[in-house]
Amino acid sequence: MGGGPDKEQLLIALWDPEPVDFTSEIKRRFPYVDINYVQIPPPSSASWKQAIADAANAVPTEAFQSATLLITLTALPPNKEAAPNLKLIHLFSAGIDSWVDHPIVKDSDIAITTSSGIHGPPITEWIILTSLVASKHYNLQHQWQVDHAWGPDRRSLSGTTDWVGKRVGIAGYGSIGRQAARVFSALGASIHAYTASPRSTPESRKDAGYWVPGTGDPDGTIPAAWYSGTTKESLHTFLSSGLDALLIALPLTPSTRHLFGKEEFALLAAPAADSPAAATRKKGTKGGFVINVARGPILDQAALVAALNDETLSGAALDVADPEPLPKDDPLWDAKNVIITPHVSSLGVEYFDRAYDLWITNWARHEKGEPLFNLVQRKRGY
Repeated sequence: MGGGPDKEQLLIALWDPEPVDFTSEIKRRFPYVDINYVQIPPPSSASWKQAIADAANAVPTEAFQSATLLITLTALPPNKEAAPNLKLIHLFSAGIDSWVDHPIVKDSDIAITTSSGIHGPPITEWIILTSLVASKHYNLQHQWQVDHAWGPDRRSLSGTTDWVGKRVGIAGYGSIGRQAARVFSALGASIHAYTASPRSTPESRKDAGYWVPGTGDPDGTIPAAWYSGTTKESLHTFLSSGLDALLIALPLTPSTRHLFGKEEFALLAAPAADSPAAATRKKGTKGGFVINVARGPILDQAALVAALNDETLSGAALDVADPEPLPKDDPLWDAKNVIITPHVSSLGVEYFDRAYDLWITNWARHEKGEPLFNLVQRKRGY
């Protein structure tokens, strides 16, 4: 894509009222862009698939037919024939795993971009929040407050620890992983990064994507160690590097589904003898702490429950599950030392502002004939 300012018809289909500040800015920056804002009803179901179906039905047929550009979170046209002029879709989500079977993804070549890069700040704060809740035994102390009890058994806090000298492994070193590395390292932790492709040179470790200014690790200099590969052996080498915590920030693809299971959790429980994690294990702490802010199916959930209950792992913080919504009778709810939230770690009043800013940045790049940020590669699944 690239080239001159032909007349464009931008359809925005979201459930919030029109953000006049941003639509006015789009018109000011790109006067040849006409905007059709369609406010659709918010999701009435916890099921994401149902939300997608409801959203598409809420957009008038003629709005899809005339659109050349589309910004949305849930409302895709049912097929390419329904939107014959559409050439670019910008999703307000970070990934496309919810859309992989949709005809627009499977049967068209319409360019799709995502909002990957805007999630680093809020998700990292959720990561740090839940990590500190676990390491400081906050839930127990909060219960004391509820009970109006002034620390009745302080021996139960004997396992409390801080993050200085700990090793945090980050699987997936994108905008979320890089911001988490920035904050964990500020707490005194050492970062081990894991990526699919090798990053053996300083140039290859730089972040070529979109990130919120003032965040992340743009130059890729924070990790003390960097592992890469797509084989089980390479993953196991990374997991055997003495990790106290594992943060999973990978896209869900066929190759990452159930990537972490019984073997991988066992490796987290048995760090290298010369690692800081081995020393803390000797002081009575349990196995590694797992944090998943990616997608639930990246973990073998049954294996995770077993590893938590038999204390192979010290705990887990999960903003995602398999399936979602998590059924009320799922054993994950009652697993030992687990923190579960309903896929909300990215929420914040800044979310949509940043997603619009990303679209404006991308369309300015399009005007210059530059590559778009977050252009989906369908064969990779992200």
